[in-house]
Amino acid sequence: MTFLVTGSSGHLGEALVRTLKARGHEVVGIDNRAAAFTQRIGSITDRGFVRSCMRGVTAVLHAATLHKPHVATHSRQDFVDVNVTGTLHLLEEAAAAKVAAFVYTSTTSVFGDALVPPPGAPAAWVTEEVTSVPKNIYGVTKAAAEDLCQLFARNHALATIVLRTSRFFPEEDDNAAVRATFGGDNAKVNEFLYRRVDIEDVVEAHLLAAARAPLAGFAKYIISATTPFSHDDLAELRDRATQVVRRRVPAFEREYAKRGWTMIDSIDRVYVNEKARTELGWQPRHDFGTLIDRLRAGGDIMSPLARAVGSKGYHDRTFSDGPYPVTPNPA
Repeated sequence: MTFLVTGSSGHLGEALVRTLKARGHEVVGIDNRAAAFTQRIGSITDRGFVRSCMRGVTAVLHAATLHKPHVATHSRQDFVDVNVTGTLHLLEEAAAAKVAAFVYTSTTSVFGDALVPPPGAPAAWVTEEVTSVPKNIYGVTKAAAEDLCQLFARNHALATIVLRTSRFFPEEDDNAAVRATFGGDNAKVNEFLYRRVDIEDVVEAHLLAAARAPLAGFAKYIISATTPFSHDDLAELRDRATQVVRRRVPAFEREYAKRGWTMIDSIDRVYVNEKARTELGWQPRHDFGTLIDRLRAGGDIMSPLARAVGSKGYHDRTFSDGPYPVTPNPA
């Protein structure tokens, strides 16, 4: 099987190429930036470049994208060009080349405002059935690209799976209030309760999806760490999250106390990965409980693959208010 991996100079793209090469697969990594795991440099907005990269490919893993941190530095047209038109080019050329499987890396950000329950309401239990309400151009373009994937699966017999991944980046949080309240590792471990996943598990989901796509035709899956919570915890999570975590994973308190860490007081949504585990046979290895066990043993919260890929950053400069700008570009 020959894989085409887009965005191979980024976090996930590099992780995919690393893993595929280690398992003996033929793989071509493409990106508009040179890097160790990128074989061809060019943009997915260039239809001719995409066509030339598709020759001999049996599966496409499409991870290239403009991300949420780019909203303040790139125009809405940039997002449409890369996230929508670029995806369209890949889908059209993959269909023409009769590629066997197309896996699109989407994001839980497509849910947008559907993730914010009104005051007094329980936390949201987020499954694939929740209706997306994108709240910025990033979410809008990722949702549009998902619809393109479904269109090509239905009308052009291109077996396509969409993976809505939660957070896996190692960089600092894009929320200044979170950065001011929690240390980096503390914030990330908290998020494994409801909205984060290790990149090693994301890679495994992509490879399983590539294998299943020809049988599934089209499907969407949430890819997030397995939560320790149940539906019965949702009301209590809104204002007594620490109490729920204490009940579900009591070992956390000692490890947090040793490090001077703080548990979040409120959780407003929980991403549910049951469909991916059931239909893809996905078995994520990293969750809040396993991280607490790892900390107790003196280990690192990051998987070996996450450490190998490391931090990439999203911008080639710093900003006065931290690693991310806060004022969106109106263009």
